[in-house]
Amino acid sequence: MRIVLMSMVAFLAASAPGFAADKAATAAPAATASTPLDKYLDNLKTLRASFLQTLADSQGREIDRSTGTLIVARPGKFSWDIHPQSGGTDKGAGQLMVSDGRNLWFYDRDLDQVTVKPVDAALSATPAMLLSGTVDVRKNFTVSPAGQREGLDWVLVEPRGVDADFRDALFGFSNGDLKRMILEDKLGQTATIMFDHIERNVPVSAQETTFTPPKGVDVIGTPRK
Repeated sequence: MRIVLMSMVAFLAASAPGFAADKAATAAPAATASTPLDKYLDNLKTLRASFLQTLADSQGREIDRSTGTLIVARPGKFSWDIHPQSGGTDKGAGQLMVSDGRNLWFYDRDLDQVTVKPVDAALSATPAMLLSGTVDVRKNFTVSPAGQREGLDWVLVEPRGVDADFRDALFGFSNGDLKRMILEDKLGQTATIMFDHIERNVPVSAQETTFTPPKGVDVIGTPRK
């Protein structure tokens, strides 16, 4: 899956490589200490937010810019919808990832293709899965406080498994609210995401975290019934 989906912003794109370089030094030795991420996930039932995301190459040059929406219904359901910024809200471009609690669907509108796997066979430790409660955070990630910068309290998240879509991620909080994520993939690319219009524990309909492949698209994989 494309890191640009995450994946689920230029605000820290230039400084992100340096930030990533010193994150190990700023992380607290005790990974079991409570962090703003732990507190944020406590009593989280639903989440709805819009976001702006940029993707930078290993040299810090911006190579992609997108906007999107994130919807979470814990436990285990989410929708991560993203469109190229140049395309605005054009439904014919971009990608959509949906977990309906049984299956993980990935719809690439550009390729007119859908990939589906049972959730337990597709756990690649994406941040959307972490926020949705699809995976046990402390079991699947190393979570450490990473100090303060740019007015935010940062938490470093590192997957314990080798099959994760990202190498590490930084979650930035302000007054307990999630504001930014910075993710580095295995190729050294950095996705920076700034959240906006965040609504916590608001109604989320079942239709918002379900997916039916559009007619005529190629479907790869077999969904679990």
